[in-house]
Formats: sequence, structure tokens, C-alpha cells
Amino acid sequence: MRFQKEFMDSFQSFLDSGNYILGDQVNKFEQDYAIYCGVKYCIGVSNGLDAIKLILEAYKVLGKLKEGDEIIVPANTYIATILAVSNTGLVPILVEPNLETFNVNPIEILKVITQKTKAVLGVHLYGRLYDVVALEEISKDFNLLLIEDAAQAHGAIHKDGRKAGNLSNAAAFSFYPTKNLGALGDAGAITTNDDDLANVLLRLRNYGRISTYENDIKGYNCRLDEIQASFLKIKLKHLDLDNERRREIAKMYCTSINNEAIIFPTYNASKNHVFHQFVVRHKERDKLKTYLIANSVETLIHYPIPPHKQQAYRELGHLLLPITEKIYNEVLSLPISPMLTDEELYEIVYAINNF
Repeated sequence: MRFQKEFMDSFQSFLDSGNYILGDQVNKFEQDYAIYCGVKYCIGVSNGLDAIKLILEAYKVLGKLKEGDEIIVPANTYIATILAVSNTGLVPILVEPNLETFNVNPIEILKVITQKTKAVLGVHLYGRLYDVVALEEISKDFNLLLIEDAAQAHGAIHKDGRKAGNLSNAAAFSFYPTKNLGALGDAGAITTNDDDLANVLLRLRNYGRISTYENDIKGYNCRLDEIQASFLKIKLKHLDLDNERRREIAKMYCTSINNEAIIFPTYNASKNHVFHQFVVRHKERDKLKTYLIANSVETLIHYPIPPHKQQAYRELGHLLLPITEKIYNEVLSLPISPMLTDEELYEIVYAINNF
């Protein structure tokens, strides 16, 4: 197992410390990750969904959002993004993606802005940054908050040098074990440069406390575990190298797979994509998936059912989102772990080329 000795040493140090909640390990990781992202603040929290929820709740405390306000979100995203909006008493407005990038289409955002619109919640889906310049301009022109769901984009870099987590008013990260930077359990974080927002978030994640037994706001128990912070601190040192390996694998797929029916994600030499997933499209996706399984190639579908077609959001079932539905019917994620060997990749490519 990678990092096993470092994990064991860190775990022993954790046990010996006797400090299991919001201790030195959380503080150190928050400092390291803030520096890594190029922001003033990192606030460790329980998971990625809670990270988005706490951002929205903090803006409600600050008077910048109120229940019933509209938040623009991509229709093509994992349901957690939308859950965070509806669970905080806000209204998700679903917007179609760009078919080439899978990310939200800025032109479609402009079509749905109303007087009730207060924020854009962008998603760096599959590890690719959304159109940063366009979303920043829209947010500025219409005086909207801009929030990043950066759960899949740890270490992605915009062309101006800023990283995911430093491209908005506030960003939410998930450190679920399968993420590019993953814990050994649930974990998350919020990054921001906003002093007031950070101050509210630090209280919100910890019961709304201003001291041990004083609470000035109605908070939550959404703290990053000390032990997970210690593991994340170790893995952070290797994130950039792992991301480079992911890009190498993506390049190999794009240059070696020779199957006209496969539609690839756009690949270039920039670092704006960390390939959390390598997602292709195929009109007979299910047949391709079955064939690859038969040839010992494990694949996944991210994601099989769009949020507006989920029973949980049956009130959104009337929405006409043909691009989103096309994507959900055609996407297939190929193996992209940085632990993949070149030999394993050759076998995957060979199988796809013979489909």
C-alpha cells in the first residue's frame, strides 16, 4: 500500500497526542492546503456536500443569500451539487452543459438570470476547470456570487496560474477516497480569500461556537477529522506528480485509441484538467461497457441518471435538457488511476481498438 509507513507513523503520533478533534493535524493541513491553492484560508470540514452547504449557509448568515434565492447550477453534475442548494432552502436553476467539455455552458447561464438569481455554482466536472473567464465576467456583470464545486479538480491550474479553489468567492472540495487527493474516509474543505466568510465558516462547522460553551449562530457538526487531516497532509506532497501521471495516461488514450466511434474529451498540454475521470462518449455505451468487462477492463458510468430525472427531484422532471440527457446516455469512464502501469494501459487500448 502506498504511504503505508507514513500513515502508520502518523496514526501513532495521532494516538499519542490524545487530541482527536480540531487539533494540530487539522491546523497543519489547512495551512498546507491554503498555501497549495494560493488562498488565505482553508477550512477543513466533514465532506464535499457539507462544504457546499456551509458556504451557502455562511452567505445566509452574512446577509448575501436568503431562502428562496436562485442559484444557477450545471444540470450535468453529481447530485450532491444540487442537494447542497435545495437543502439550504435555496432554489437550484439547472443549466445545460457544453457537449465538448461536459462543463456548464456560459451562454446558457445568461438565459436564466433573473432578479432572484444570487449566485453561480460552477463545477469543474471530471477534473476540468469550467470556463473561468466567462463565469467570472458573468458574476461581475450581474453582481452574483461565484462558488466553485472543486470536488474533482484538486490541483487543476488556470492559464493565469491560479488553481482550483482560488477561482471564485469560495470553493468546496471533497477528499473522498477516490478523489485525486483522497482521505481514508470522508473529508472535505472550503477555500476562500474572504475574511468575513472564513470567520463565519469556522464557527458554522463547529456548532456555531465562539467559545466552548458560547454559540452566537446556529451551527453544525461538520468538522474535518484529525486523523484524516494527518493522512491528507502526507498525500498532498504527491498530488502534483499523481496529476501529471493522470495527464500522461489521458494523452496515451487520446493518441493510441483508434476507434472512430469513440468521442474523446479535448486533450491539450495545459494543466487545466487533472483527469479525475477520463470520460469518453459512445452511442452504444452499454454494449461497449459489457464488451470491456468481458475483456477484463473495469469501467464506470459517471453518472447513469441525471439529477432532474431522479425521484428525489421529481419536481424538476419536466425540464427539457437534451444535451444533459445525451451525455448521461453516452458517457463511460475508462481507468485513470496514477497507479496504472503502461502494460495495463496497452491492454486497455488494445481491447477498445478491437471493439
